[in-house]
Amino acid sequence: MVQIAFILLTHKDPETVIRQAARLTAAGDCVSIHFDARANPADFQQIRDGLADNQQVTFARKRLKCGWGEWSLVAATLEAVKAAVEAFPDATHFYMLSGDCMQIKSAEYAHRFLESENCDYIESFDFFNSDWIKTGFKEERLIYRHWFNERTQKWWFYQSYEWQKRLGITRKVPADIEMMIGSQWWCLRRDSVEKILQFCKDRPEVLRFFATTWIPDETFFQTIARHVVPEREIRSRTLTFLMFTDYGMPVTFYNDHYDMLLAQDYLFARKISPEAKEMKARLGKLWGEQDMAFPISNEGRALFGFLTQKGREGHRFAPRFWETESTLGRDRVLYVVLCKKWHVAKRLVEQIRARTDLPAVNYLFNEQEELPPLGGIEKTLEKRNRHRRALLRMLLEYHRSDRLLICVDPSDFDLLRDLTSDKVETRILEIETEFSDEYLVGHAQRIGLAAHDSPSQIYERVLPTIRYDLRYESEKIRDAEFEHFWRIRETAQVQANAGPLAQFLKLDTDTAAEIAATDYLFSD
Repeated sequence: MVQIAFILLTHKDPETVIRQAARLTAAGDCVSIHFDARANPADFQQIRDGLADNQQVTFARKRLKCGWGEWSLVAATLEAVKAAVEAFPDATHFYMLSGDCMQIKSAEYAHRFLESENCDYIESFDFFNSDWIKTGFKEERLIYRHWFNERTQKWWFYQSYEWQKRLGITRKVPADIEMMIGSQWWCLRRDSVEKILQFCKDRPEVLRFFATTWIPDETFFQTIARHVVPEREIRSRTLTFLMFTDYGMPVTFYNDHYDMLLAQDYLFARKISPEAKEMKARLGKLWGEQDMAFPISNEGRALFGFLTQKGREGHRFAPRFWETESTLGRDRVLYVVLCKKWHVAKRLVEQIRARTDLPAVNYLFNEQEELPPLGGIEKTLEKRNRHRRALLRMLLEYHRSDRLLICVDPSDFDLLRDLTSDKVETRILEIETEFSDEYLVGHAQRIGLAAHDSPSQIYERVLPTIRYDLRYESEKIRDAEFEHFWRIRETAQVQANAGPLAQFLKLDTDTAAEIAATDYLFSD
């Protein structure tokens, strides 16, 4: 039977700590608390007094002054872990938490989840070969010694680094240790924790090495767990849902994130805003719930990334220089069909192929549609987009034609700009379609913003944004005022669409009307 010993690292807000510990222990679990020695002594005494009668709570015997990026955070965790191992002999799992974390599942669900598989949950990626570190120091975290706090002793931190760098004073990672990196929010089985504690006793030189590395809370447990636990028993993930902004800052969750959080495939989440009183109250009741179902859609990160990008202009750092010297040719004609509903554009192209001799391909820059062999440039979407004018020239030559029709997604405005700036005559036809809520729901699922069983609140939040985004793409294209531009509409009569279609394709009106009259053209 699963019993969780929560390792709670905290430094503020004693009332929240008391409520958090009481809530977690009410379901039969345990809590071991390390309260930062830098904090107000009165706050710590308040916590001790508030939890004095709770036999399921213990405290780290030694309190340390903790600083961000320092070994002190790891040392404090070890102190709380030791206290938990000694105080709670029945604890089967040890779960790292902070005062900013809250449960997003019930205790019943969490116990069942941990019981379902005999493994540890800890992010553990290769330090040197993974891209877990996005910017800043990487190897420098390890090969130089860091005695000072980067935030409170910035000058000394960087000056000591520069001195070591100039003098060539470096060190090596312990020979038998494979450095790993990942989130500090882990959940380990008792046997794994005991092995780590024994490793600490047996290998003091390794602890001395980590004691002067930078941000060791992202490397110590992640590395030692891999050293003492078989790889097959480790799941390289955290059970605590957290996200970061473009600036590397943790995303804070508020009241309207409640349904989204419950739908994620995690047991806890951080950081919950102190102002999110309504959500904190709802989450507070959640741990003790019985027989509660949690449909998992797991769209949180994709949804956050999508919503935070809206309103931004995607400026590139530099033009696509590999195409600036090439051209499709002044005497050639490129026909571009723009449509968000790819199946509608493909049906139109199918009808054009049947009634004309115009060579046509579908969304060759958006999907891996099979193309004729062109020397390898057609093999991947990356290659196609990197050398798009070269690809189009080769397709024109393959078809022995001076004309070619392609389909383009309206979101690819840069591609349109590139093509219309070429010497080739670029003719554009936009197909304006209607977007029902049902279609937008399917679109959200296809692009990973939601799942089939996402809560209705997710769709209520994201559908207006998607609808606006599609409208914005169309408006942006119209505002560009391309020279050769026509539009047909789903809501227009056949004859109204036949005229623009005839002009776009340089066809007679009767043939254009036959194409426009395709009865299933706009069907979803």
